Amino acid sequence: MAAAAWPELEAAGRERRRELSLSGAAVAERVAAGGGRLPAALLALPLLQSLELSGCAALRELGPGLAAALPALHTLVLRGNALGPAGLGAGLGGPLPALRLLDLSGNGLEALPAALGGAGPAEEEAAAAPAFPQLRSLNLSGNRLRELGPGLARAAPQLQALLLSGNRLRALPGGLLPPAGGGAALPGGPFPLLSRLEAADNEVEELGADIAALPALKSLDVGNNQLRELPAALADCPRLKEANFRGNQLKDKRLEKMVNGCQVKAILEYLRAGGRGKGKAESAREEARKKKREKQQKKDGRDGEQDELEEASKLLVKVLHISENPVPLVVKATPGIKDVRPFIVCCVLKGVNLKPGNALKRFLTAQTKLHEDICEKRTAATIATHDLQLIKGPLLYDVQPPDELKITPLGRKEIKAKDLLRQLQLEAEEQRKQKKRQNVSGLHKYLQLLDGKDNYPCLVDAEGVVISFPPITNSEKTKIRKQTRDLFLEVTSDTSLQICKDVMDMLILKIAELNRLTLENKEDSGSDNESDALCGPVNLNPSQNVQPMNLPLVVEQVRVVDTDGNLKVLYPSKTDLTTASSLLTVIR
Repeated sequence: MAAAAWPELEAAGRERRRELSLSGAAVAERVAAGGGRLPAALLALPLLQSLELSGCAALRELGPGLAAALPALHTLVLRGNALGPAGLGAGLGGPLPALRLLDLSGNGLEALPAALGGAGPAEEEAAAAPAFPQLRSLNLSGNRLRELGPGLARAAPQLQALLLSGNRLRALPGGLLPPAGGGAALPGGPFPLLSRLEAADNEVEELGADIAALPALKSLDVGNNQLRELPAALADCPRLKEANFRGNQLKDKRLEKMVNGCQVKAILEYLRAGGRGKGKAESAREEARKKKREKQQKKDGRDGEQDELEEASKLLVKVLHISENPVPLVVKATPGIKDVRPFIVCCVLKGVNLKPGNALKRFLTAQTKLHEDICEKRTAATIATHDLQLIKGPLLYDVQPPDELKITPLGRKEIKAKDLLRQLQLEAEEQRKQKKRQNVSGLHKYLQLLDGKDNYPCLVDAEGVVISFPPITNSEKTKIRKQTRDLFLEVTSDTSLQICKDVMDMLILKIAELNRLTLENKEDSGSDNESDALCGPVNLNPSQNVQPMNLPLVVEQVRVVDTDGNLKVLYPSKTDLTTASSLLTVIR
């Protein structure tokens, strides 16, 4: 009876799948009918390595025994449900030794379960083995957490990324770090590998000096909080390269201006110098800290040399502002898009070189990898890239009924959207059967995103031609070729605007990396032209080997406006392209 009610689980067991994704209205109805918990049949799939159940408001508890039944799990995504600490506690009550990614964002959690260091028996078992010894990424964004306990450091000692944005935290690191002398010491200290800490959009009033106790911290986001001061100890974070302090009402107005316009290095130098208005005692303490730091740098000079190499090897990107662009591209979003796929971010990227060798192939491969990773197989966001010269602006982000929307997909003839979707679903299922795949196809996952929609999203040019049908495909009309130099980039999502921006940041970074690789000739410079391939490149000016690498790519800002012309989003804004600043130098 239960197996018949969950055909996805029956198929996963029969085909010995390693991945399983459950979503949609039908799943939500079955979860609600089962009392708001996961079906017991899920526990009979011990081979599962990746499990996702997101966007199910009926899901209140995991049910007992999940950790014990699924020991091979390395990815667990439970985003946008209604799970509480009690509902999580039963399922996560035992260790998950292989788990590397845990996403609990958007659940309304007011406290963490005991397994993640919340109040409960786990606190009493300080000497117990870690519950998540391999956990690298923990996403707790979009909950109602007010504090975090020191038990998390013991439960997940290998944590590298901790995402806490959109909670109600009042202090940072706060209770995350065990008090000095408080219990058994952790080998290597708490969070020895934590390099990324995000806590934007909280209620943080205090950023403690013990932030410097995180030795691997490279990226810190505490934007849009209630900070009045920044601790001088930030300058003692040896690897801090990226930081966002914007959206705080800092007492030091000079510092407030700096966080809105200066690079992190300048901000840290200002803090290191003691800022403005410091007394003699504070200056003496700063001098003592400086001597201690100099001593440490001499001891570990190799790290300093590495930092210099990293700085020298940064990629260059120049932002062309709307005010500097005589013919800026504009995207107009209609009201109907709000209920279908509301978020879109666009920009223009000029100066790309896709002609030599395998440059185009690498570009397309990189886009596919981003779809697999940060876009979560297109379920979180979708990228579309176009040849700018083949686009007629302005553009319209609109919706059309499935039987009216027509597009010429990449490598296909013009077809109606509903017919294309049906065709792709049949092809995906046939391919899965032929190859006897155990894993759920990524194709299946994103095709389901449009299930039950009365209208489909599309991007239309000034001639009325549909150039993009997210999250499915873009048009053959604007297809990128080897000769393409200027790109129009779009990222859409039904999840959030921020994920669009994050994906766009990574896309631009990846293109910049590929462009440098091409310019440095770190490849076999093949060509479609046979004579070019035989003769090889002709270098008329030896300086050309170095000069192009210093020329930045140009990112032109693109506005998305509503039908009345009111601005919805501008990309890149001052706060964009900061997450990649350790690898990217942005000229604004």
